[in-house]
Amino acid sequence: MIAPHINPVALQIGPLAIHWYGLMYICGFLAVWHLVRLQLRQAGMWGTVVSEEAYEGLFTILILGVVLGGRIGYILFYNFSHYMAHPIEMLYVWRGGMSFHGGLVGPIVAGWWYCRRHGLPLLELADRISVVAPIGLALGRIGNFINGELWGRVTDVPWAMVFPQAGPDPRHPSQLYEMALEGWLLFAVLWLTRNRPWPAGARVALFLVGYAVARIFCEQFRQPDVQLGFLFESVTMGMLLSSVMLLVGGIWLWRLFRR
Repeated sequence: MIAPHINPVALQIGPLAIHWYGLMYICGFLAVWHLVRLQLRQAGMWGTVVSEEAYEGLFTILILGVVLGGRIGYILFYNFSHYMAHPIEMLYVWRGGMSFHGGLVGPIVAGWWYCRRHGLPLLELADRISVVAPIGLALGRIGNFINGELWGRVTDVPWAMVFPQAGPDPRHPSQLYEMALEGWLLFAVLWLTRNRPWPAGARVALFLVGYAVARIFCEQFRQPDVQLGFLFESVTMGMLLSSVMLLVGGIWLWRLFRR
């Protein structure tokens, strides 16, 4: 099966090109913004603990954290030498090239700074965001699929796809695996926990564990980045970084519920 060819440019107006990849990010941000706000209202925190002005400011700084962190993470972890040789391409975000792990660290740092400055409950808000963040991840993987990037390893399974940029061999559509597991499945699990009387930070820790397990599993089918390959044996950069997440999230969960 040949992967469906979708023009990565959704709309062209003169020199202005709107890419599907960027639209996926916008849809993800809007979905998370709405569902976090809904949770705050249901919990009685809207307008009392968190004002509308503070929420808008927090969300703005988090978006900047995601975009900058994701891009910087990709440059540092996945393609440092290339971008050092072609620094202008650091700005070409419409071509893809975002690291989830960098996009996680960025908003953590930005959110911590903003909450501390404005006296907002960091862990309570982080819990609400973690519950719905997988929606953005799912949409981002759709963007990867449309771009024809991050394809899987060669296989003979019936649903294998040929990605023209990867050559003539049929491959796992690993972007769709990640969309399903890191995105929709993880969202469903976390959404079911949103009203449980868990300690603050528990949902963040569960998100870290859930994402790490899903990512490590999907990396078994995803072709390693050509510029990196396997770090050692069959370990990829995605597995290595996700293993750190799994360790941190697992210890955090254990400490929280041990109490």
